[in-house]
Amino acid sequence: MLRTADEDLTIDELAARAGVTVRTVRFYASRGLLPPPRLRGRVGLYGADHLARLDLIRELQNLGFTLTAIEGHLERIPDDAPPEELALQRALLAPWTSDQAEEIDRQELDRRAGRALSDEETEQLLTLGILERITDGTDDNDEQRLRLTSASMLNVGLQITELRLPREMLLQAKHIVEEHTSQMASELRELFAANVLRPYVERGRPESERERVRTAADQLRPLTIQVLVNGFQRAVNDVIRNHV
Repeated sequence: MLRTADEDLTIDELAARAGVTVRTVRFYASRGLLPPPRLRGRVGLYGADHLARLDLIRELQNLGFTLTAIEGHLERIPDDAPPEELALQRALLAPWTSDQAEEIDRQELDRRAGRALSDEETEQLLTLGILERITDGTDDNDEQRLRLTSASMLNVGLQITELRLPREMLLQAKHIVEEHTSQMASELRELFAANVLRPYVERGRPESERERVRTAADQLRPLTIQVLVNGFQRAVNDVIRNHV
């Protein structure tokens, strides 16, 4: 949530508002992730820019960024960047799906599936990447600990298991999809960066363009997904027609 720019917060208040500990704030500051506070006498005061930067750090952590990677990303953002600029950065990093991976056991998996799944069906969900087995070598029941990577894909995976397709075929199909979607995502991201983000940065991040960039990023997500779905459907039709 965006805060007003004229807030003056002590380090304790900043930590409470950001949902972190004072020790964490000090650690981030020592690594250069937060700009120095404004001083009022001997008291350091923090504002909306510090809160927005902490929000951005949390977003990067949720995306799996290491501390070193977070430092590298924040180095490219000026220390005096206003909260609105940091909010834009968060918008550009927002995930395209609300799904969050979660740890479940076989009992919970069966409950969500609506029936008891066989070991073969569970293995197929693992092959599809919808489930991952959690093994840290410290638990005798590691084989029962599972990570559901996408709750929304569970039903799709269950329907695929009912087709009883060969495991090798599923592995190859998964590889094909991941390879090509990763390449498309990379190329489309570079296209957006070259034509929207870099010009915005090169022009000094003008405030008048900030909202346009954020809106473009937000609206491109559903539009891109629809274009990809429709494009794939047309491609399949072309392949079938050419093959026949």
